[in-house]
Amino acid sequence: MTTVIVDYDSGNLHSAEKAFQKMALETASGPVMVTADPDVIRRADRIVLPGDGAFPACRHALFDHRGVFEAMEEAVARDAKPFLGICIGMQMLAREGLEYTPTPGFNWIDGTVEKISARAGRKVPHMGWNDLIIDHPHPLFDGLKTGDHAYFVHSYHFRVANPAHRLAHVDYGSDVTAIVGRDTIAGFQFHPEKSGRVGLRLLSNFAQWDGQC
Repeated sequence: MTTVIVDYDSGNLHSAEKAFQKMALETASGPVMVTADPDVIRRADRIVLPGDGAFPACRHALFDHRGVFEAMEEAVARDAKPFLGICIGMQMLAREGLEYTPTPGFNWIDGTVEKISARAGRKVPHMGWNDLIIDHPHPLFDGLKTGDHAYFVHSYHFRVANPAHRLAHVDYGSDVTAIVGRDTIAGFQFHPEKSGRVGLRLLSNFAQWDGQC
């Protein structure tokens, strides 16, 4: 079972790869590869899309890598292979991002990526540790519970059209989406590789997830 981390020149690939390698070793879930090769992405058993920066820049960078999105779409939308988006990689699952300028996403999970409301004296960006509030049960939450911490750095969040697709959120003056999911697709707004025990457990669960909910 091969896990591929998509390299499109956006995202902290070194720390993400290191965390996934550690989890793959502990769970005996197979090799982890970092690649921009569409054929390798197509053949992978699980696909991870990281992303740092602004939604439009990440989206443009991804589509500048010829054949990468098409390979992901075949593997995920057609063949139903488990997919994990991290940070901007999660936001690009949306129909549209509203950072700087309206920018189309993958539309794999309906909704828009909107700026976090600055309420109750909270600063934007939302930066640091926050408690996860689990909205819906999911295999990715095995061994975890509401109140577990994750590490966030972001100014925009995913407002899903269907509440069933928001798997977890955090309280930051208002509800801020933390985890989304539908079918074999999941996304983390926070950085699991920087989220200590909780992040590593989530990656471990993903490494063993067969896509069933």
